[in-house]
Amino acid sequence: MNPNWELKGCCQHDQVMFLATIGVFTVVILALWRTFLLTPFKLITVFLHEASHAIACKLTCGEVEGIQVHANEGGVTQTRGGIYWLILPAGYLGSSFWGMVLILASTNLLTARIAAGCLILSLLIVLFIAKNWTLRGLCIGFIIFIAVVWLLQEMTKVRILRYIILFIGVMNSLFSVYDIYDDLISRRVHSSDAEKFAELCPCPCNGVAWGVIWGMISFIFLCGAIYLGLVILS
Repeated sequence: MNPNWELKGCCQHDQVMFLATIGVFTVVILALWRTFLLTPFKLITVFLHEASHAIACKLTCGEVEGIQVHANEGGVTQTRGGIYWLILPAGYLGSSFWGMVLILASTNLLTARIAAGCLILSLLIVLFIAKNWTLRGLCIGFIIFIAVVWLLQEMTKVRILRYIILFIGVMNSLFSVYDIYDDLISRRVHSSDAEKFAELCPCPCNGVAWGVIWGMISFIFLCGAIYLGLVILS
């Protein structure tokens, strides 16, 4: 039996709450974008960006020598071997993909628990290969944060685990699109992944063109997450 991805009805209470929460989170994120309050969530997005490079490296039989996340919201993944032209786009596209996964995971308490568990596990793994203390501190801090939220979910009437997973997902999706714009269109960082990819690819596209393409794909991931979330909740 083939799955049915058609949205048959909108909008019931759960769907309205889903859309409204995403809307509120988007407004809050944009309003607080340049404040220190969002810095930990920006850094977790950078972490997922760099982790995506590492995953692509391992999947293409390369070796990950280290991962760094810096306080200025930059990051570096040191790799050896693997298929470089697959590793490069995995950062931007991977972080937007994880944003989509987290948004969808937030639609159900069980999947939110699974997502929280996977985040804790990935942070534990990266804690042991992190090359700087910013990333180590980020891993420890978010492991404690997610664990506390999870305990509150299970042992008290504070039911916020799904909302935290959704917030991280929305933050990831928005930051991915913004990061592409900031690196490649707004100020043109010549050491960016897209600029390096343009040097490797025989296509006539420059780094900005690849940035636009990757940005569109990231936006499609976000729209797809919202649509599929409504389908799941219908």
